[in-house]
Amino acid sequence: MKENKEKMANLERLNSEQKEAVTHGGGPLLIVAGAGTGKTTVITERIAWLIEQGLAKPEEILALTFTDKAAGEMEERVDKALPYGYTDLWVMTFHAFAERILHAHALDIGVPDDFRLLTQTEQWMLVRENLEKFNLDYYRPLGNPTKFIHALVKHFARCKDEEIWPGDYLRYAEGLRIDLDGMEAAGGKSKINPKSKFQIQKEGVDESEIRRLEEVSNAYHVYQQLLLDRNALDFGDLINYALKLLRTRQQILKKYQGQFKYILVDEFQDTNFAQYELVKLLAGENKNLTVVGDDDQSIYKFRGASVSNILQFKDDYPEAKEIFLNKNYRSRQNILDLAYNFIQLNNPERLEVKLKTQKLKLKTKELTKKLSAQIQGEGEVEYYQADDESDEVEWVVNKIIELKNNNQEETWNDFVVLIRANNQAEAFCNGLTAAQIPFNFVASKGLYAKEVVRDILAYLKLLDNYHESMAMWRILNLPMIKIGVEDLMEINRFAGRKAQSIFETLKQIGVLNRIEEETRRKAAKILSFLEKHTSLAKEKSVKEVILKFMEDFGYSDYLLKNSDNKAFSYVRSLIKKAEELEKRSVDKSLRPFLQMVEWEIEAGEQGDLSKDLEEGPEAVKIMTIHTAKGLEFENVFIVNLADKRFPSLERKEPIEIPDELVKEIIPGGDIHLQEERRLFYVAVTRAKKRLFLTTAENYGGKTKKKPSRFVYETGLGEKFQIQNPKSKINPKSQFQNPKIIEQIIGGAEKSKIELPKAFSYSQLKAFETCPYQYYLNFILKVPTEGNAVFSYGKTMHSTLQKFMSHWQIQAEGQRDLFGGAKEKTKNILPSWEELLKIYRESWIDDWYENKWRKDEYRKKGEDSLKKFYEEILSAPPKVIHLEKGFNLKIGNYTVRGVIDRVDSLSDGKVAIIDYKTGEAKDKGKVDKDQLLIYQLAAKEVFGWEVEKLVYYYLDNNTEISFLGEEKDLGETKEKIIQLIEGIMNFDFK
Repeated sequence: MKENKEKMANLERLNSEQKEAVTHGGGPLLIVAGAGTGKTTVITERIAWLIEQGLAKPEEILALTFTDKAAGEMEERVDKALPYGYTDLWVMTFHAFAERILHAHALDIGVPDDFRLLTQTEQWMLVRENLEKFNLDYYRPLGNPTKFIHALVKHFARCKDEEIWPGDYLRYAEGLRIDLDGMEAAGGKSKINPKSKFQIQKEGVDESEIRRLEEVSNAYHVYQQLLLDRNALDFGDLINYALKLLRTRQQILKKYQGQFKYILVDEFQDTNFAQYELVKLLAGENKNLTVVGDDDQSIYKFRGASVSNILQFKDDYPEAKEIFLNKNYRSRQNILDLAYNFIQLNNPERLEVKLKTQKLKLKTKELTKKLSAQIQGEGEVEYYQADDESDEVEWVVNKIIELKNNNQEETWNDFVVLIRANNQAEAFCNGLTAAQIPFNFVASKGLYAKEVVRDILAYLKLLDNYHESMAMWRILNLPMIKIGVEDLMEINRFAGRKAQSIFETLKQIGVLNRIEEETRRKAAKILSFLEKHTSLAKEKSVKEVILKFMEDFGYSDYLLKNSDNKAFSYVRSLIKKAEELEKRSVDKSLRPFLQMVEWEIEAGEQGDLSKDLEEGPEAVKIMTIHTAKGLEFENVFIVNLADKRFPSLERKEPIEIPDELVKEIIPGGDIHLQEERRLFYVAVTRAKKRLFLTTAENYGGKTKKKPSRFVYETGLGEKFQIQNPKSKINPKSQFQNPKIIEQIIGGAEKSKIELPKAFSYSQLKAFETCPYQYYLNFILKVPTEGNAVFSYGKTMHSTLQKFMSHWQIQAEGQRDLFGGAKEKTKNILPSWEELLKIYRESWIDDWYENKWRKDEYRKKGEDSLKKFYEEILSAPPKVIHLEKGFNLKIGNYTVRGVIDRVDSLSDGKVAIIDYKTGEAKDKGKVDKDQLLIYQLAAKEVFGWEVEKLVYYYLDNNTEISFLGEEKDLGETKEKIIQLIEGIMNFDFK
């Protein structure tokens, strides 16, 4: 009864249009959701409603999103909406979905199932390493042979968005060649292909243009072959190979069409042609497809085709129900009116107009996209035109200070400075720094510019070559070394006079009379570290070398003392790069890693950054408008609104796809200006209470800048023709709350640190063992050294998972072949040689103290697996699940886990097995908590009846089994709640 009331309460909180969308039964549904109208709420409540009504299980719903962040937020909200736990919720990006089904079925279309996914930079490096194979002429200028690699890689990605295969491109170029040759032979009268003839005449295609197209199509073919030769795919391949799989393997298509009873697509306006084709395939005849979109917020679409998907959806599903969400729960009405009046300048290339002019009959009331504010009151809108950039920055900073002082209930997180491009951020970062206002520049790139990363790279360069004097100079200037300026200059002068490296000078530092004794000691320490770490680098991974540098130099301690939590995330990102390289490279030494970084920088790559908007202390956000999509703030500053800055100058694609190959509907009018207007519309609709637009006449050039045309198109140019009085930044006089500064900059307050949304057993165990270590590992995420036991354990788990998975796949194949006859599938095990091969491929080579210990572990693993194989061969278990994930609700919290193996027993009950490396302990000393959590999940999430819980010890292939009583399960729940509440209360002492 209580649960039904909660469900009703959830629906009662929705408005009529939202409720109609959530409770839509079967068939296609189009939801046009304006900014701030609660589209994420509608999607998550619809998922919960479908499950609660018994229309689908969690694993029978597929929700596809545009970004990982959106997928994470949606899953978190579904988690809160469902009263019980769940398993295998398919809420993910298009690429993650395609990757998952390809890993399961890639072999069915001749693609290796252990493929590696390349980043954009890795694609660039692949082309660069194999440049000679591309036979480039037009796209390989002599002075800069790598100039067009980025353009080519981007072009290939765009082709894949349109599902244009290399063969399609080659045939197109060959067709033009045949027609041109035919026209020349017949005096300009070709009868071969009238359409291509028209294309040739219309576009003025000549011999040189056809050679260019042939070069591009051949390069595309070579690139695709290089990927396959290396067992690699790029992001576009994921979607296209998934399409190929489902189109050519009807049995697999039917499997997924049968599984996904309902499909939901978020940000539908930004999906590309190939992604939409995938959605239509999966929806099949059931057509239980819900798409949510808003053409006015389309800022990622190819050539501005913001309306094409929605119009195509209406053509594909003419019977689709249409619901328009226009009640806004974010902004004040005058801000919404400003945005709506502005975006209408994109007419007639908007959905609102298209539906009327194309006379498409609506099944609901006529569409209006004018948003209606549900929050009373008028918002503050202000425009400021500054003399120069410094004046603009000062005005923005002082306005932030003024608003913060006048609105004490607001936090720094309520302020955002929106920029059109990342290179516009520096002036505002400097201004906020001068005013001692905490800020976070949320950028997707820039890892290599971070101080800690530059320090690490400098040290690695030194280990590779002691005579890199620029790198040595940086190490001498490390904050934890602190060599005095006079000593630094003396060392530099001596090195220059003797024409030698700084390293050689440090070795001779005894002859420098004017050097402080403390400096001599520090020099000796640095030289000893160099010797020690050079030896380490010959045997260990780059990650191990980085962590040893951080430890020995006291860098990690320095960052902890200075509360620089962000720096740890930069170190993790750099280590991740090193680990990714090691996975694909035989040579795991420093040189290949440094070469990769050098090539990335040469390619214009700045290094990827994780965009953790909610991590760490509260801060003013500085971000691009693209990054701000989906976010909201009390106070929004849209800056640099000057001509040619915003709207920006149009930059056409260096290599465009021929129109004949494009499958989407390209809009008319000024495509670039329409795109920029949609971007500005997104920026304005981020504002809840206050919106500030700023520009300057001088940004350092010779001529004065005119205000952006957008200023006048909003009507603000005429309304605010006042020059605000200048006031230099003076934080002491204008900012009267130093206590807040101390809290924000000096350390992390409880409420301002992002805590986990869900907890695993390993997290809870770490907190129970040592709360402070938990704080370092899971809250600050300080990179730490691994150990041999961990590497070995991970190797064994991975090996068994892959081996048992191969066994399942072979058994399923036999069932399909022999109609499910049990006698045919009982003993179909991969061979011992296959298991050994999997083990060797899964081997993790890190953190063994020496080669002897590594070989000892390797031998132990082989012996254990041999015994395991013999045992399983003699008595094959009936395995029904491997790596079975779950989300379990305990009180108000969520516990996540992955069960290694679930076996079906003869009486219909199940056994839950968890693998352990090491030897079996005394049953009375076994920590039962992990398996008791799994038993709770089995009961409350899966509805299984458990007969036994098993720890399987691989070293001597023995088991310890038990089963939790109701009392044990109740105590486990209480213990989990107690541990989680300790974390939530920041009890990390």
